[in-house]
Amino acid sequence: MNKIVFAAILCLIALNLFTFARAYPEIFTLNSGCCSNQVLAKDFSAYYVGAWRLFHDTSNVYTPGAVGDGGPSVLPRPESFKYLPSFLLIVSPFLLLSYKNAIIAFDGLQLLLLPLMAVMTYRLVRNKGVALTLIVATVVLLQPSPAPNWGLSVSYYWQWAEGQTKVLETFLLLLSFYLGAAGKPRLSGAAFGMVWFDPRFALISVPLFVVYNRRRLCCAASSTVGFALASNFALLLPGVGSGFMTMLLNSGITTPPYYYSFIPLLTVICLTILDAKEIVSLVPGRAGSGVAQPIREERTREVNAGRKCEPHEWESLSEKTVGHPARSSAPESLPESSIPMRCRVFTRRKPS
Repeated sequence: MNKIVFAAILCLIALNLFTFARAYPEIFTLNSGCCSNQVLAKDFSAYYVGAWRLFHDTSNVYTPGAVGDGGPSVLPRPESFKYLPSFLLIVSPFLLLSYKNAIIAFDGLQLLLLPLMAVMTYRLVRNKGVALTLIVATVVLLQPSPAPNWGLSVSYYWQWAEGQTKVLETFLLLLSFYLGAAGKPRLSGAAFGMVWFDPRFALISVPLFVVYNRRRLCCAASSTVGFALASNFALLLPGVGSGFMTMLLNSGITTPPYYYSFIPLLTVICLTILDAKEIVSLVPGRAGSGVAQPIREERTREVNAGRKCEPHEWESLSEKTVGHPARSSAPESLPESSIPMRCRVFTRRKPS
């Protein structure tokens, strides 16, 4: 990693830790939070109580407030759960702790994800230059917006104060993109499938998911669909599916843009801008538009491991030899562990 980028990332994480320290007392304070005119419990109460109900009272998973079912007591009343039930499986291990300890542990887990997010961000954008890498890292790790008593970042202050999920969501999105770029479509699809507990940020990330998995998109997409369906099996439990639909009809599909929602939102926007050219190239009818076609048109097709190819048709795809045919020494088939190669096929057109 570039030394300048490495030092900057350490500073960003340290500043975020300072913001967490400022937000820590807010976790245990009963007030109206960032955006309400009435006293509310923290957002984490919805996940904690919802997870308990998933195992003990499925008919009330999406019921607002306390229902007197013997569940955890949260004052003044627990917030309403509004995600798909797959997220409750992620939160369920925190039921081993008391509510106060669980929200601290949940925030602590997300704090530990920041260095991993930094590494994945660097790997995804390092080829864009140091300046752009630093900009994207700043957006992902801090989003500087100093405010009195709110630390150095309003977004992260309320993320930590409310025990929100947005760092986890951002981590899963970056993990999916990183695994896709690394040529692991099944794992990329599984990570992207986990993000669908909050479909809003998953939907706006679809173009990036397609770009990073474009070589094996069917494999990645099937993994996403399979994981998302399997992890939401709870919708089939009594009262869960109907409760989810009732909640959706009552609260609507969209919600106001709370401060912490900008953590994944701005991350996706930055990556989308940087990869705009690749995204546009995948739109039907746009690829290659405006480029003059040569008299001899080149057509390439990827060759999978073990597929036969004529020796004179082999071309290395390694960074140092792209465009330089490896004709005389090329193997008749492509071993999985060898340098990526492809088969070049030329077709000739008559001049118009």
